[in-house]
Amino acid sequence: MIVDDEEGFRALTRRVSREAGLTLDAYKDKCLRRRLLVRMRACSVHTYAEYMGVLDRKPEEWEKLKDALTINVTRFYRNAETWDRLRQELLPGLLQARNGRLAAWSAGCSSGEEPYTLAMLCAESAAAAGHAGWTDRVRITATDIDRESLERARNAVYPQASFLEAPAWVTGKYCERAGESWRVREDIRRMVTIKRLDLTREAIPVAAYDLIFCRNVVIYFDRPMQERLFAQFAEALLPGGILVLGKVETLLGVAREKLTLVDARERIFRRAA
Repeated sequence: MIVDDEEGFRALTRRVSREAGLTLDAYKDKCLRRRLLVRMRACSVHTYAEYMGVLDRKPEEWEKLKDALTINVTRFYRNAETWDRLRQELLPGLLQARNGRLAAWSAGCSSGEEPYTLAMLCAESAAAAGHAGWTDRVRITATDIDRESLERARNAVYPQASFLEAPAWVTGKYCERAGESWRVREDIRRMVTIKRLDLTREAIPVAAYDLIFCRNVVIYFDRPMQERLFAQFAEALLPGGILVLGKVETLLGVAREKLTLVDARERIFRRAA
């Protein structure tokens, strides 16, 4: 049985913050405890002090812990209603207004399914507008903190399960067979630049993006961190730019004064033009 003592928990999180370079103060306690307990059970220890002993004896456990603290779950075209709204209404207008020049950011991109889905939608919208060459003007920055997820994103090879929510045209038009898996086509991959970025520590560019996706990421942070990130997202959007959050996320703080709600159900906001 796991002993969840407060003093041991605080000592462990201070050490992890200091030695692993993660800003754990920004995480919600409930989320943080749950993810720490996953690794404690895997190591067959029952107290936070015992787990710190494991970290002392087994340096490889640090990487497993960091992966557990930053793990994300995603698929292509996840939450189809959100993607459909973008594809049918918002993205075509945004591309037209920018003459095909679109700068987008997938913040917390995990293993890459989200930014590649966006790249595919850009290709669809450009072709529908009669400007297939616009895809050369699309730049999507995909960032995450998890090293294994970023490596998967760079490889761009995904099992069939990653496409359970995606319409057939996603694989039919924009992927190639790689054994039992699918590889995202090279022209789609060229639109996406994958980088490591820690949202809780590193600076975000100001007025740089037409579209920002940050779905199911900030829910793991406490309210002050959420408000800070939302404010930075609002500042990072160009006039008329769009912010897409996860369906269970609520815009907080001063960002509400700068962003207008476009779709309450799909959590889509726009910065005033």
